[in-house]
Amino acid sequence: MNRILVTGGAGFIGSHTCITLLESGYDLLIIDSFINSSEVSLKRVKEMSDNKNINYLKGDIRNLEFLDSIFSNAIQEGKPIDAVIHFAGLKSVSESTKIPLTYWDVNVVGSIALFSIMRKYKCYTIVFSSSATIYGNTDKVPIKEDSLISPINPYGESKATVEKILSDLSLSAPFDWRIACLRYFNPVGAHPSGRIGEDPLGIPNNLFPYITNVAGGQIKQVEVFGNDWPTQDGTGVRDYVHVLDLAEAHKSALECLFAEPAQLLILNLGNGFGLSVLEIINTFSRVNNCEVPYVFAARRPGDIAISYADIALSKARLNWYPKRSIEDMCRDTWRWKLNNPIGYRSK
Repeated sequence: MNRILVTGGAGFIGSHTCITLLESGYDLLIIDSFINSSEVSLKRVKEMSDNKNINYLKGDIRNLEFLDSIFSNAIQEGKPIDAVIHFAGLKSVSESTKIPLTYWDVNVVGSIALFSIMRKYKCYTIVFSSSATIYGNTDKVPIKEDSLISPINPYGESKATVEKILSDLSLSAPFDWRIACLRYFNPVGAHPSGRIGEDPLGIPNNLFPYITNVAGGQIKQVEVFGNDWPTQDGTGVRDYVHVLDLAEAHKSALECLFAEPAQLLILNLGNGFGLSVLEIINTFSRVNNCEVPYVFAARRPGDIAISYADIALSKARLNWYPKRSIEDMCRDTWRWKLNNPIGYRSK
């Protein structure tokens, strides 16, 4: 079976993709700096899978010598790297506005280092973890892959820049590179075992970890920013997709790249419809039989009313579709929280 290098494989989406790939028989080599993730996630992934072809190393993708050793050692072992799934990078929108140079360094310079080493060792197949933040605050829905690229923060800019670099690589060697750029909307949920999930550091920025902290008594209430949006209940509408559906999309993208000639795929990954903040809160309370107090607050500058993906192209090219419901997302998220009240630091 193919050997896959997974960068940033200890993170939220990375760890779930690793378990999905292991279940399909892939041989995984994972690298992670563990700057904003935990080694515990990979230990659990290894325990959860019958496929033990998983190894991981601590390292930074900006380190060319480290990357070179990964590829050269793989060849010496007789198990060269066939493809890369590239998750590694910093991912906080708010943090990116405070330390933009760090985001450009890690996300862009690090990616250039990775692509350079891949080219050196003639490894031309890559699935890149992009983001719907590259679309900026468009109010045209559903958002299609050919929508205007107009990021409004350094994080989104860094993702758009890496996509442009990959596009240039594809044009420079059109018969070599097999590239898939996957633009996620809002990944949520957790593995149904409750053993791996999202473990944000500090106060969570995303809605689901915020809700679980309120339901768990760590935060008093959810702040809902705006109740006067032009939506069915006045609260913002977003596209949420279960992390295991995303993981399966990565596997499908990898298989698509292996099966077809050199190509550049750019695909949205979401559920293809929007849910409001109140719909999420009420569904979470109902399926988990718990209280989630909330209070309305003023709109945040730059927010928009509605955002959701057009996923027709992903369905057609990958033969993929999201299978898990909003109830599954809420149930799995809460199970993860109950089993791991303080994330991977839980005993």
